[in-house]
This record gives sequence, structure tokens and C-alpha cells, in this order.
Amino acid sequence: MNDNMPQGEMGGEQTSSDSGDARKEVRGIVNQLEALLDEYMVKRAPFVLPIGIKEFIVKIAPYLIIIFAILTLPVIFAVIGLSAALAPFVVMGTMMGGYYGWGFASIVALVVAVVSLIISVMAVPGLFKRTRGGWRLVFYATIISLIGSILSFNVIGGIIGAIISWYILFQVKDMYTN
Repeated sequence: MNDNMPQGEMGGEQTSSDSGDARKEVRGIVNQLEALLDEYMVKRAPFVLPIGIKEFIVKIAPYLIIIFAILTLPVIFAVIGLSAALAPFVVMGTMMGGYYGWGFASIVALVVAVVSLIISVMAVPGLFKRTRGGWRLVFYATIISLIGSILSFNVIGGIIGAIISWYILFQVKDMYTN
């Protein structure tokens, strides 16, 4: 090892200031993205949602997240192998040549689905209270979903989904307070 190198620059070690800098950088990028989306999804949007529709979306959003979480959990459990009930279908699919195992895109999609689900469920109490923190967690979940779509080679679908989600999310942003 080189004695002239500072402790944090030696091979593979990471200081807490390095991770703090990375967090600040990510937070800065997310804040820039939020400002850009606020500009284009609210201020320059060709169509603004009426207040009645915004109110309806804000009222049903936490319930929709709960319903989708309940519907998604069994699928996630089945996919990661906690359900033996799907074993015959996997074997039959393998015999018919339709199943070739887990690929990179499938693993990324599963991890992203789990992380997005957890963040969305964490947002529910804030959405009920109409806090900006709850709104921000849903925003983070949409960013993670977009990144996951890109990593699993579903770029077009991910971008279209993100644009629609962000439009609705930013249209109702003013309904959530700090």
C-alpha cells in the first residue's frame, strides 16, 4: 500500500464523506429533475387538470397504492419462489420451450418492483395526511421504476409510463403541503 495516499483513497475503502458527497450529488440531481418536471408538467403544460379531478386523484391515491400492493405481493412471492403452487407451470413451460430461466432483465424487474412497492407503501401515511414527504416518496418510486425499465431494456415503455405518471403527480403536487 502507498503510505502517501490518504486513508479514503486506498483500494476499495470508502469514507463517510465520500458516501455523503454521493448522497448530496444524487439529491442535487433529483432536485434538478423535480424542478425541470415542475416547469414542463405544470407551468408549461398544455392542459391543466381541473381542481375537482386533482382532489379526486389525491383522495383515491393512497387507496390505490394499498390495493395494488395487496395485488402485487402474491405475484412477487410467486416469482421469487415462495409459492410451490406455480412449480407445475414452470416445469410445463420448460418442457414446451417457453421458459429459459431468469435473465438480467427479469431480475432487475423483480428488484425494482419490490423497491418501488416498498417506497410506495411507505408513502401511504403521508398521502393520507397530504404531506409533501408522501408525495416525494411516490416521486422517488417513479424514478426507480424508470431506471428499472431502462436497465431491463424496456426504454420506450418506461419513458411513456414515467411521463404519464409525472404529469399526474406534478399536477397534484400543490395539493400536498409540508
